[in-house]
Order: sequence, then C-alpha cells, then structure tokens
Amino acid sequence: MSSLRDDGFELNSEKKISLNPRERARILRKIDWHLLPFVTVFFLLSFLDRANIGNATVAGMATSLNLTGFRYNIAAAVFFIPYSFAEVPSNIALKLFRPSRWIPSIMVAWGVVMTLMCLVKSYQSLVVARAFLGLTEAGLYPGINYYICLWYPRSERSKRIAIFFSAASVAVAFGGLLAYGIERMDGVGGLRGWQWIVCLHTTVLVAIYSFFYMHDYPETAKFLTEPERLYIMNMLKQDANHLSTRFDTQFIWQAIKDYKTYVQILIYLGLLVPGYAIALFSPTIIKELGYSAANAQLLTVPPFVAGAIATIIVGVYSDKHNLRGPYIIGGALVSLVGYILLYCSVQAGPSYVGACLAAAGNYPTVAVILAWAGSNAGGDLKRGVVLAMVIGISNLGGVCSSFIYIDPPRFHIGHGTIMGFLSLSIIMSLFAMWDYNRLNKKKEAQCLAENITDDRGYEFEDMGDASPLFRRAP
Repeated sequence: MSSLRDDGFELNSEKKISLNPRERARILRKIDWHLLPFVTVFFLLSFLDRANIGNATVAGMATSLNLTGFRYNIAAAVFFIPYSFAEVPSNIALKLFRPSRWIPSIMVAWGVVMTLMCLVKSYQSLVVARAFLGLTEAGLYPGINYYICLWYPRSERSKRIAIFFSAASVAVAFGGLLAYGIERMDGVGGLRGWQWIVCLHTTVLVAIYSFFYMHDYPETAKFLTEPERLYIMNMLKQDANHLSTRFDTQFIWQAIKDYKTYVQILIYLGLLVPGYAIALFSPTIIKELGYSAANAQLLTVPPFVAGAIATIIVGVYSDKHNLRGPYIIGGALVSLVGYILLYCSVQAGPSYVGACLAAAGNYPTVAVILAWAGSNAGGDLKRGVVLAMVIGISNLGGVCSSFIYIDPPRFHIGHGTIMGFLSLSIIMSLFAMWDYNRLNKKKEAQCLAENITDDRGYEFEDMGDASPLFRRAP
C-alpha cells in the first residue's frame, strides 16, 4: 500500500519514499549546497597551509633559515610522519564524536600552529613546527572523505570528492598568486616576505564559523524536510546493502586484515608521490627552467588550474559511468607523458607543457581512487578505517616526494622516480579491476545458487563487503 502526499512524495506502508530522478537530483543538490562549500574551503585551507613551504622557500626562507643540503627536504618530509599515523585514530574519533565538533577542532589546532610558524628562527624550529602541523592536520582529509560517505550513495561520491579535492589544485595555484603578492610585503612589521606567506590565512576564523553551521548527519540535518530526510536515510541504507552502522572493533579488524585495503594503498601511493612532488617542488622546477623567482610563482598557476578543471570533469564522468579503474589509469598515463617530457626535454617550453600535463593528469586520479576505496569498503566503520589507512599509509609517500628532487636543473632522479610510481598505480589498478570483477561474479553465482536476495540482507549485516549482496565498482 502506498499514498501520495500533498508535497509530491510517495510514501508506502514501510515508510519508504520513492522519488522520480528529478526530485532525487533536487534533494542531492540541496545537500550539495549545504555541505560542499564547507568541505571545499576546509581542504583548500589545509592544502594551502601544508604546501606553502614551497612558495616560502623560493621567497627567501631557504636563505633566512640556512636550509642547505637536505634541510629543506627534511622540513618538508617530517610533516608526513605524524600526519600518516594520526589518521586512523582520527577517523575512529570522528565516528565517536560529531563531525561539526571534531573537524573544526582540528582546524583550530593547525591554524594556531600555522600562525606561529612565522616566528621560527632556525631550521630546527621549522622542523618542529612542520611536525606539529602534520599532527594537527592529520584528521581533516580522511575525515572529509568519510563525511562525504555518510551523506551520499556510492554512485554520487566521485564527483563530490572531485569538487572538494579540486580545491587542492586551486590552493597551489592560489598559493602561487598569493606568494607573488605577499613577497612585496617584505619588511612590513619587521617580517620577511616568506614569513607573511605562512602567517596570512583564515583557518581559525573558518573553523569557529563551522562550529555553529556545519551539519553532522542526514538524520539531524535541519535544512531537510522530514520526507527528504527519510528518503536520504532509506537511500543510504539500501546503498549500503543494510550493513551495520554501529561501532564495533570487529569492523576495524576487518579493514586491517583485508588484502584489498593494501591494493588500494598501493594505487594511491603511486598517485600521491607525484601529487606531493608537484605541490612541493613546482616553484623550484619552474625556476630551474630559467625563470625568475617571481615569475616562477606566477607560472605555477596554470598547471594547477588545469588540474582543478580536469578533476571535476573526470569526477562527473566517473560517477556517470560508475567506473573508477579506467579513469585512474587514463589520468596516470597523461601524467606519465608529462613527466616523460620533463625528463627528456632540454627546452623551457616543452618542459613547461610537461608540468601542465603532469598536474592535469595526476590530480583527477586522486579524487577517483578515494571514491573507489570508500565505495568498495562495506559498513560505516570499516569504510572510515579503510579510508584512513589508504590516506594515512600512502601519505608516507610524501617523505619520498620530499627527497627525490635533489639534482637540478634537470631533476632526472625525481622525474624518473615519479614515472615508476605512476607505473605502479597503473599496474595495481589493472589488478584491482580484474579482482573486483572476479569477486562480483563469484558472489552473483553464490546468490543464484543459494537464492540470496535483498530481503535477506539482515543476515549479513556484520560481514562488511564480504556480504554476498555487496558488489564492487570496477
């Protein structure tokens, strides 16, 4: 039995609401307007704060703090160690506490650290500050990805992750423009230009605002009407194959013991090492092509604008076709061509084109792999732990990124290493696609043989993605 409400929602006897595609899209857009601006600004500020060390170095920090030899590399690398190990505990905390309390608290912490970083007077104090920045920023990136999974079905996540991740490209591009302007403040207030680069930001103000206006979960969202809320909750329950949403340590162990978690880690690692290398060293690479420091800051902008645009386009089409692996492989190949140009070319023009291709190919793949990892982990807590493991362990690759660009002006070691990591990502993506198709066929045969249908979903609620009803996107 079902009845049609005055507001156009069809409500059946089990309190399940069915909508036409237009109404479904309208509700999802409504959620977008209330969620995506928050998470996009959060990530933009996060990436801007962690990556501006590259701009600050070109702007004079290397001279002021005597960053000779491997000192800059160490200062860049130390960020990733506490950052990596704090991500799983942070996502578990996000499950235990409200997102509108946990995520803004993280932002306040790293905002304070970032502000105080302008006061560092030595290489040693810079290393300590970068370590604390990594610790305080650790929970934001996996937390936002987990947060997206709490609001959207699997088929809608890639484009949303792409939208907020495109902020990373914008952050690096904006960081170059910002650094170009802020360098002119050299001497103002007794601070050098590079000190103003790390000092000027709005992270704490945005965090305080989000304490009051960030939404936690669909079931508590005041901007949704009761029928809209019921529809979203029912849609998410069906999308999750009725898997458990409660907190239980068995789901943490499911994530840790699953070999597919480590396949996703290797794919993401192969993409993240190039991503961080682009963010940390693009000003230096472009400067070594023969441009002045100021022009190198400006010339970092176009590659990352291209990366931001490509990220959103690829995210949309990845969701539309419900495919992840092919888009990762395609983007990695484009980035690989860019690095081949950087490796082989001796002229500034082709090398700069290579830098643009490297960013435009790499950045879209990161959003897709995170949607892939989150969508193929079954159950709320396991999904949160898998995302934190994939992001956390792979971020140790940032240590590698920090030490490979050591042979200017051609940087053959750096470019060659990154080509190897991109190849790793391509190979592991091909394996994952084959493996997921194999597992899906196996489960389809099991359901057919044992007459397992959706109405028996409660029998498998604690099995996570091992449930015979759970299917993976290739």
